[in-house]
Amino acid sequence: MRILGINALFHDPAAALVIDGRTVAAAEEERFSRRKHGKRPLPFSAWELPEQAAAWCLKRAGLRPEDLDAVAYSFDPALARPADAMGLDDPWDHLRLTYAREAPGFLRTALPGLDPETVRFVPHHMAHAASGAFAAPDAGDCCVLVLDGRGERASHLAARRVGDRLEPLRAQDLPHSLGLVYEELTEHLGFLRSCDEFKVMALASHGTPRMLPELRRYVYPTGDGGFHATGVPWDELCAPRGPDEPWTRDHADVAASAQAVLEETLLDLVRWLHGRTHGSVLTLAGGVALNCVANSRVAREGPFSRVWVQPAAGDAGTALGGALLLSAGAGDGPEPMTGADLGRDWSDAELGAWLKTAAVPFERPADIAATVARTLAGNGIVAWFQGRGEYGPRALGHRSLLAHPGHAGNLERLNDVKGREQFRPVAPMVLADRAAALFDGPLPSPYMLFVHDVAPAWRERIPAVVHVDGTARIQTVDPGREPLVARVLSEFERLTGLPVVVNTSLNTAGRPMVDDPRDALECFGSSPVDLLAIGPYAIRRGDLFRSGDDGEGVR
Repeated sequence: MRILGINALFHDPAAALVIDGRTVAAAEEERFSRRKHGKRPLPFSAWELPEQAAAWCLKRAGLRPEDLDAVAYSFDPALARPADAMGLDDPWDHLRLTYAREAPGFLRTALPGLDPETVRFVPHHMAHAASGAFAAPDAGDCCVLVLDGRGERASHLAARRVGDRLEPLRAQDLPHSLGLVYEELTEHLGFLRSCDEFKVMALASHGTPRMLPELRRYVYPTGDGGFHATGVPWDELCAPRGPDEPWTRDHADVAASAQAVLEETLLDLVRWLHGRTHGSVLTLAGGVALNCVANSRVAREGPFSRVWVQPAAGDAGTALGGALLLSAGAGDGPEPMTGADLGRDWSDAELGAWLKTAAVPFERPADIAATVARTLAGNGIVAWFQGRGEYGPRALGHRSLLAHPGHAGNLERLNDVKGREQFRPVAPMVLADRAAALFDGPLPSPYMLFVHDVAPAWRERIPAVVHVDGTARIQTVDPGREPLVARVLSEFERLTGLPVVVNTSLNTAGRPMVDDPRDALECFGSSPVDLLAIGPYAIRRGDLFRSGDDGEGVR
């Protein structure tokens, strides 16, 4: 079965292609359109489809739209209720539902040749659940917990996998939503709702949860696998913050309180699910599963022996989940993900042609990994563009900015390069077999979806990656999966004695992660980065801006 998954209705439009149960390609529309999150999650934008991502997925596999056996659209309008009947203040939600019902026709227009009869509406949270339960490696008949802002009529799903089938166990009806509560706070704190929730998580580490007793009046588990989460009077807890205003202690404390009540409620849901299933493996999906602080507490204090989080846990992941769900239903045993590198790539020859067309001076060193390690050891910042782009919001060693972790000033330096708030941390990459000596937390951690306590002996040695609370959101690197990144880490350790490199996403504030060579060149040209490592080629900032350079050829 050749199945294309589509996420489009809310935000993070994306496409994924599954053939005979194997994930062939997956990409988010933002990487093509260069619009952060693809679009805003408004009813008026619900018609917009991931046209470029879908066309690329088909091209990757050499397929035409008419070759598809099914298209999974990750929202089922037949399950939805009017917004006011669900207690939501969304007067134009009916427009969103109209667009969802018309999706087969819209898809036929976007993908000429597609038979609209092949389009199947997949319940939103079932698509999320499949993206966890079917994509997780070595998970067997695992449990799955989905939490986000909203689906058709719920904000949560607890389920378990039984063979190639998902069995729903509990759902929480709207308006109660942990995701929407967190979104409300994001907006109250002056950040962009449905976009900047991770900033609230970072800010929470700077505060204390002194408002937790008050928040527990509005957000709490109900003891039956569900929860109450609505009606929080944010204005009574602290004054709102304007987008350009400095944050205060009150803002940090309300963020810390919200983070704490989220974690408490999530732990109760996890314990309920374990009590029903007695399973050993828990998979997480939905936008709330991108909260790596909460994930770590679930792994540390919860009853499951292993927790796996979908790297594209937000709505983008429902494109993959919807396709996997239909694939499983058709009898094609869904294969687990082997990595998040499911996006576009270019051959060495193609990259060289890009650089020649751009008329930039570049070289092809004998070993790009060694060249990068030497630049990093000299405290240079490196833009790293290698292999296939990542699916999901994390840079995982394919579209990254790399730096030396041993200089505390590199945190401020990188935040300045990216144009973002100084309270936000950057993350470390470390070889998987070295991680346990430096970091305490769930291992391996290849997708940066948990936080780890940094060993006291290492905090002063790698200060750039240590958050204010003594933690780091690490990425462990398996040399078998990522040999080039592993070589950079090994050579950097040989030069510096540090087995860690700073890794943050290759982009600037408000823009999607770099995806194609043009994006990489534009980002490099406009940011104070010392070296661009693009495939086997290196471009040095000094060479790029040296007056009189003819900008041609390989040096």
